[in-house]
Amino acid sequence: MKTEISSAGRIAKVNFSYLLPICLVATLGGLLFGYDTGVISGAIEPLTACFNLSDFMKGWASGCVLAGCAAGVLMVGSISDRFGRRPAMFLAAMMFLVSAIGTAMPNDIWTFIVFRIIGGIGIGIASISTPMYIAEITPANIRGRMVAVNQIAIVGGIALTSFINYFIAGRGDQAWLIETGWRWMFGTGIVPAILFGLLLIPIPESPRWLIEKKREADAQRILEKVGGAEFAGAEFDSIKAALSQERGTWGELFSAKLRLPLLIGVLLAVLQQVTGINVFMYFGATIFKTMSSSTGVDAGLLQQLIINGAGVLFTVIAIATVDKWGRKPLMFVGAAGMGISLLAMGIMAQTLTDPATASGWMLFFILLYIGCFGLSVGPVTWVILSEIFPTAVRGRALGLATFFLWTADYVVTQTFPMMDAKGSWFVAHFDHAFPFYIYAVFCAVLLLVVWRLVPETKGRSLEEIEQSWARKN
Repeated sequence: MKTEISSAGRIAKVNFSYLLPICLVATLGGLLFGYDTGVISGAIEPLTACFNLSDFMKGWASGCVLAGCAAGVLMVGSISDRFGRRPAMFLAAMMFLVSAIGTAMPNDIWTFIVFRIIGGIGIGIASISTPMYIAEITPANIRGRMVAVNQIAIVGGIALTSFINYFIAGRGDQAWLIETGWRWMFGTGIVPAILFGLLLIPIPESPRWLIEKKREADAQRILEKVGGAEFAGAEFDSIKAALSQERGTWGELFSAKLRLPLLIGVLLAVLQQVTGINVFMYFGATIFKTMSSSTGVDAGLLQQLIINGAGVLFTVIAIATVDKWGRKPLMFVGAAGMGISLLAMGIMAQTLTDPATASGWMLFFILLYIGCFGLSVGPVTWVILSEIFPTAVRGRALGLATFFLWTADYVVTQTFPMMDAKGSWFVAHFDHAFPFYIYAVFCAVLLLVVWRLVPETKGRSLEEIEQSWARKN
């Protein structure tokens, strides 16, 4: 047991021996989120050769998962609000399992795509239900750290697929990789999906959801196990008072009193993506392959080092600081660092002609960009999204915001190749720098949104945050 004091004045004897395993189980949803997102990077080339895909079908085989993500986030709000946060996570685990089996065994590309979309639905559900569950079961004074752990799991899942793909690719020749190897890459997702589903069975439901559904005794027991009797009593009363003023409908979500948090949620979700992070995730191979010609470093190894290593390292820093420094300072530092890095990349892409010099500086600024994202915009966006909406509509609100997140991801994925294509107007006038300038502008927009609209939520209970919106109207 460890005693900590929240800014609200409540003493929470946080029982980490009870709370930490629960949160770690929930973050397996984040691990599978990253796993299913990242596995395609190593499998797409042999998959393309196996089914003789056109450029369009190659792009669709990679991007169809985003269609599933968008569908998943629209489903999860109603599911989690009606049946609970834990059943929503369990549904995600089942989607991951079905997808892992189905994408490992197809005889044609359309069967693969169907099961890949099912996996995308699992990603969409997990991207909301996991941070929402963690936010609702943890005391305010450690909530930021616990929700941010989910981002470590996502980055860790992506890193895990990189190493598994690399290991599998080395087990046979090219012909084996094209016929069988890529199937193993997808099939390895079966084990973590089963583990996630099994470990969800003993963990408790969100106490806030239980109170909403009139299962007050169950909620009281969970709150006492989390933070002691005094904390449980105060938290229980606060949740009850907040829920008495909520209806939990789509109409309430779009009402005037929630207009501002909904706007903030959608803006943060979109800006997390249009600042360019997935350009390095999805198209990094091209960037790193160019670097390899002058640095002599293997492109795949370099990509793992930069995206996975820097991402994990700086997300750990975010976890350690988000409840000490606050959400807004981290977002300011991170967005500013990302914008400066992107601007520098654009200038170098447009002006430097020496490959060795360009590669060395590009490597530095990519590391800085990925680090700043991992420190702030990556994990802290999810922390804020999990905090700013009332309990009764949190599932629907997160679903809507995350739908816009995945839509923005798709737009970035589709437009980057157009802006970076040889012979395009953009390359003719900006020499591959234009996308970096665009993403830098969006970093400036993100800074403005955080400064003008986003409240500081550090140390405040979810009910206190909810009441603050009422005072603004």
